[in-house]
Amino acid sequence: MPSSSGTFYVDSTGHLTTRALAHVDDALEEAHFKISQPDSLPASTPPAVFGAGGPMLKRFDQSTATSRIGSQAGTPPRSVVGIGGKVAKPDYSEAKIVLAMVDSPMHIFGYHTSTTLPPTRFSMSDNCAAREPKRKAQLSGMREDHTASYFSHSNAEANKLRDQLASDSLEMLIKWLREGGNVGIHDATNSTQSRRKFISDRVAKEKGIVAIFLESYCDDPAVIAANVALKVQSGDPDYAHMSPEVAKEDFLRRIKQYEAVYETITEPNLSYLRITNVGAQVTLCRIKGYLQSRIAFYLMNLHLKPRSIFFSRHGESQFNVEGKIGGDALLSERGLQYAKALPKLIKDNIGDAPLTVWTSTLQRTGQTAQDLPYPKLTWKSLDELDAGVCDGMTYEEIEQAYPEDFASRDEDKFNYRYRGGESYRDVVVRLEPVIMELERQENILIIGHQAILRCLYAYFHNLPHEELPYIKIPLHTVIKLTPKAYGCDEERYALPIKAVDTHRPKPGTTPQLQVPHAQIARQYFAEEK
Repeated sequence: MPSSSGTFYVDSTGHLTTRALAHVDDALEEAHFKISQPDSLPASTPPAVFGAGGPMLKRFDQSTATSRIGSQAGTPPRSVVGIGGKVAKPDYSEAKIVLAMVDSPMHIFGYHTSTTLPPTRFSMSDNCAAREPKRKAQLSGMREDHTASYFSHSNAEANKLRDQLASDSLEMLIKWLREGGNVGIHDATNSTQSRRKFISDRVAKEKGIVAIFLESYCDDPAVIAANVALKVQSGDPDYAHMSPEVAKEDFLRRIKQYEAVYETITEPNLSYLRITNVGAQVTLCRIKGYLQSRIAFYLMNLHLKPRSIFFSRHGESQFNVEGKIGGDALLSERGLQYAKALPKLIKDNIGDAPLTVWTSTLQRTGQTAQDLPYPKLTWKSLDELDAGVCDGMTYEEIEQAYPEDFASRDEDKFNYRYRGGESYRDVVVRLEPVIMELERQENILIIGHQAILRCLYAYFHNLPHEELPYIKIPLHTVIKLTPKAYGCDEERYALPIKAVDTHRPKPGTTPQLQVPHAQIARQYFAEEK
């Protein structure tokens, strides 16, 4: 999962700051779930160790369970000073990693770069793809193109330019790591032993920074054909102005140029991951430490199969209508109407393809999913952000009872944690097992909550921390994401069933009308009486 936290959350005294993380060693085991499915289902990939159904997620420590009853009092509780605070920096905040790509001739160039970046996004990561060095080179009169001739080993001028760009981008990356970054991706070819030695020797001069090489190798003809098609049809900027036919021909010529000088990674002194045929075989060498292992585990769960991920908030709840946060309220009448309309919308989009529905343990998501004729999986990790002492209150009550804390949360909503509750950063950490499992799966519908879906949406669209808490995820709307090599295609389907607007824009900004990508004109619901 893209999180800037490791396993621990501590305050300035070194103590754990939230009851939900009291048993840190069990943090990845706390994704409690139940499985409800038909008598017969098609065979699927065995569950990953940390995946849904895996041994690490088999129990939930009830001592960390949070009450979701909410405040039923007529007036808010007596004001106290300091109900929460900002989240401390994670325990591996001093980790510094250069993740250098090793492009094999038959590797879909850029695919692993785009998919490796998101899980480290919340780890203060960056993708050093030589953008600034390229700009400087262009200003100095150096010319670069991306046709096959540019990658020819006999093109001395192009070779010199590529080496210079690789060196400049590495220096940029190291500078960025010195300034506080944790993981940076060096997105260059790095397919020769001499280039890898240059990177390794340069990084070794920097105290506390390590280099890991990532090679994706492919010799399966079917996978190669799929990779080539994905390369030329997936929005690759190298071929933005070419027809698919011309792009394919040029790409195949480029592969030939790489084959002439390519050297697979075997150096025993280097730390590396070698992925063969999109995960059919994974070789690890000198991978150690939490963050390095986390990157390796994530990459082992990737696949290239076409799929869609659907997000939907639960139907409008009684607490939504009353303006309260948290709780375990049931659906309103309009929310129940949405639950009845949802199955036809999903069926029209997915057809007869298999689909699994994931919900939280809270009643309103279960109610929303009750009429969906698909296997269902319930995750404790998908429960809404815990508002702690403010659970069951309205924002007006919170502002009146805790004015200083209300203002502090508005100042830094991603890092601010309610006393006895969570911050968005905490939620990102607890969603990591969910993200890992999502990357292994095919078609999934997640019926969740506003904060949860914001985090997942930010992961797939690679959005920064400061934007995450203000992403608009409206009620009674289905968001369809289709992962591609260079991002996600998005469609939105807003059902014409009225619901309250629970979105609070960032203070000091003007709310902007967000037009969904697709509007639904079909009759998916019963008219209101």
